[in-house]
Amino acid sequence: MNSVELRGAFALATIYLMRMLGLFMIMPVIAVLAIDYPDYSPFWLGLAIGGYGLTQAILQIPMGIWSDKIGRKPVITIGLILFALGSFVAATAESMLWVTVGRVMQGAGAIAGAVMALAADVSRESQRSKVMAIIGIAIGFSFYLALILGPVLATNWGLQGIFLATGFLAIFCIPLVWLMVPKVTAFAPSGDTLPNLLQLRQLLFDKPLIRLYLSVLFLHMMITVMFVQLPVRLLDLDWGIDTHWQLYLPVLVSSILGMGLLMSLARKTNMSSLLMAAVIMLGAAFVLIPLVPVDLISLLICVWLFFTAFNFLEANFPALVSSLAPPGRKGTAMGIFASFQFFGAFLGGVLSSLVSQWLTNDWLFFVAAMICFSWCLIFLGFKNTDKGKRYTLSVNFAGRDLSTLENQFKQLGGIHEFVIFPDQQAVYLKVDGKDFDLKAARKLADPS
Repeated sequence: MNSVELRGAFALATIYLMRMLGLFMIMPVIAVLAIDYPDYSPFWLGLAIGGYGLTQAILQIPMGIWSDKIGRKPVITIGLILFALGSFVAATAESMLWVTVGRVMQGAGAIAGAVMALAADVSRESQRSKVMAIIGIAIGFSFYLALILGPVLATNWGLQGIFLATGFLAIFCIPLVWLMVPKVTAFAPSGDTLPNLLQLRQLLFDKPLIRLYLSVLFLHMMITVMFVQLPVRLLDLDWGIDTHWQLYLPVLVSSILGMGLLMSLARKTNMSSLLMAAVIMLGAAFVLIPLVPVDLISLLICVWLFFTAFNFLEANFPALVSSLAPPGRKGTAMGIFASFQFFGAFLGGVLSSLVSQWLTNDWLFFVAAMICFSWCLIFLGFKNTDKGKRYTLSVNFAGRDLSTLENQFKQLGGIHEFVIFPDQQAVYLKVDGKDFDLKAARKLADPS
């Protein structure tokens, strides 16, 4: 990676980290601190936790497409402003209603697609996966950091302090976008990063992919349900909110080790069986929490079980979508995937609010467990046999016939599937790494 790519990668990773940090920091504390609002109820609590997911799900694809029309940086800036405004609305709220309004406004800043597209624009094709990996690490790190910082900030400044910090972090990101991210002189082919409206219907009902769309929806339902109840359980065990980070830290670290064990098994075991086992682990955690003795060790073991499975699934689902999506359509598949992901968070809040309102908290755990065990059926017959590599190559069309070029690519060895998009001046390839000659493909795409 050259200096421009490194600068772009770390600037965009910082923007993503700060934005996601703001979304996640509220999750481990709002269930405890929201009781101070005069209109508090389990209904409003669920909507406040998951509300951001609704607008994220609705706007994720349109914002990405919009960035192709008016530019990446303007869309990212607009998204950060909306996110900051929502944070300030929630910070000044005197009721759960307005906290929820603020959270919904936060979700309107749906800039994930635009950030990923800008990351592609500032990197060469050969280095693009490294840039995306740096941003992916930042996303994962933001979640873990939020679980540690959220309780600490809430102890000193309450919910208002967290929302204010979140708003100022978003504002701080705006000059990063314009001053630190390199200027783009040419857009990268968008098929791998941005959704295409014409492809939505085809990929929305693709059988292998729909399993993964529904799976990430259920997964984020479950994480939202967990954060509605877990802080309250810790309070019942006389652990004040200022000490919650001391429990989250060892659980998260040990769950990463557990995830590593599952990852090693993935190399030797059928993936569908391992995915099903991880979902069963989620369901078992929900069943055990209300049934095991009411003590800290038992609770932490259940939480470790949950986060081990969650981390494994969260890491593998995007990779599986990327693997199964047709060439040139990964951006659309990932856009649909992200929309389902955020809608799952919203549904998790709705589920929590309705079950807690009409039944008991223990019933919420049992309902979540039943959803997990039903979810296992999705993986019956699921196969991820696509082990090929992917390449996106820029095509020089000067004086060249499209049908002739297609025939030439068909004759190259090792290509499983390819598609040429003249409007993007790109060819997207799925190949066999052993038999594929990348130099020959690049020379064919651009003889000059």
